[in-house]
Amino acid sequence: MRVAVIGTGYVGLVVGACLAETGNDVVGADVDAAKIAKLQENELPIYEPGLGEIVERNQQQERLAFTTDVPSAIAGAEVVFIAVGTPPDEDGSCDLTHVLAVAELIGMHMTREIVIVTKSTVPVGTTARVWEVVGRHAKYTFHLCSNPEFLKEGAAVNDFMRPDRVVLGVESDHARSVMTELYAPFVRVGKPIIFMDIRSAELTKYAANAMLATRISFMNEMAAICEQVGANVDLVRKGIGSDQRIGPAFLFPGPGYGGSCFPKDVKALLCTAESLQRPLRVMQAVHEANERQKHRLFELLAEAFQGDLEGKRIAVWGLAFKPQTDDMRDAPALVLINDLLGAGVSVVAHDPVALREAKHRLGDAIDYATSSYDALTGADALVVVTDWNEYRNPDFRRIKQALKRPLIIDGRSLYERQKLAGLGIEYISIGRPRLAPLPEAATPALAEFGRPVPIVAAADSSGVGQTGRVPPRREPERPRRPQKRQPSVAPSTISAA
Repeated sequence: MRVAVIGTGYVGLVVGACLAETGNDVVGADVDAAKIAKLQENELPIYEPGLGEIVERNQQQERLAFTTDVPSAIAGAEVVFIAVGTPPDEDGSCDLTHVLAVAELIGMHMTREIVIVTKSTVPVGTTARVWEVVGRHAKYTFHLCSNPEFLKEGAAVNDFMRPDRVVLGVESDHARSVMTELYAPFVRVGKPIIFMDIRSAELTKYAANAMLATRISFMNEMAAICEQVGANVDLVRKGIGSDQRIGPAFLFPGPGYGGSCFPKDVKALLCTAESLQRPLRVMQAVHEANERQKHRLFELLAEAFQGDLEGKRIAVWGLAFKPQTDDMRDAPALVLINDLLGAGVSVVAHDPVALREAKHRLGDAIDYATSSYDALTGADALVVVTDWNEYRNPDFRRIKQALKRPLIIDGRSLYERQKLAGLGIEYISIGRPRLAPLPEAATPALAEFGRPVPIVAAADSSGVGQTGRVPPRREPERPRRPQKRQPSVAPSTISAA
């Protein structure tokens, strides 16, 4: 099948490459000449595991091509995917300028009966607006389809090639038939193609991301309660995640969600609800909780230094909003770094793949380390923000030796508290009781906030035994974040679906 994908950002590039991989003739079109020139040389604008090999292989076999000639790509296609960016406006609503501009080009340059697929994440009713714009110019029959994407950054190729489900909003037999044929290779193992009306398909994308964002904010709120009462959020998570009605996914507390989807889609859904005068109070709370959570690592660090952060040097591990990507859009690390700079702290950061993106966003406001251990030399503490694999089992003795103060603030609960306490490292994580570091020659007993706690035989990996009692903790005062004394780091204006 001849396919045109308009927009070669994150979504468009994955869609085009994976469709070419199953034998379709695909043209990826974009007005960004520099990007297209690099793609023609197999240089990708994003980091996504496995995608580069697919792009290179399919260009070599002439099933995938890239062009800046958008009208030509449309003219030769049987199916046209709209996969351009939908950046948020100042009020959080979705900017449809690029989507509607592409719709106008499709109407002007289509040369046969085609199916037009909205792949960009768009509010309910957008496909109807696309229909109106295309219809002003079209001389041939066209059919609309809403096909929301459910790709996870870092696993997008696998998600497309082996989807949990394919959602297709169609309202004609022709569109249903064409899209069934196009997606048949991806659902051979029995995963469903779910057909529905177009408006339901448009809302399904927002509802899915809103639900996942809700789970993340919920567990972060539970982690805050755990810190207050001396409970362990890891055990709470296991206790509720084993319930089949709930399940374990997206129940890990952390520094807040980020990336190109959850923050933008939650705000867009809130704007849609407001325009309908149907406020989504739960989603408003989810959004506000996430904005607060992004400051939590700074608060923990400030507590550890009793508010005296000025002049300190802090090492940060992880800049991307999640592992296996270089995406820093709405990344918690950006909020942490802004808070640190505002407190007069110098920052040195490491990330396995996001350093180039970080330099684009942050410039010389911070220092950059090419290895994780290089970031530690002379630092007063380490903050772990992103759970990259290389951070999961580091050399803790080397960390302790490099840091001025052996203090780790762990935003992802990666490490065993007892192990670090035994090594004499101060360790603070989100939602888990703290263990005081032991002297080098101490007996193998734990100390919870300076008070000894006997190790019971049934102790689990969290360090809290089935019958052991955790002494009550006294919650320290929450420090006020100081006023920032330099311009805050502005988020990138680059937007790609």
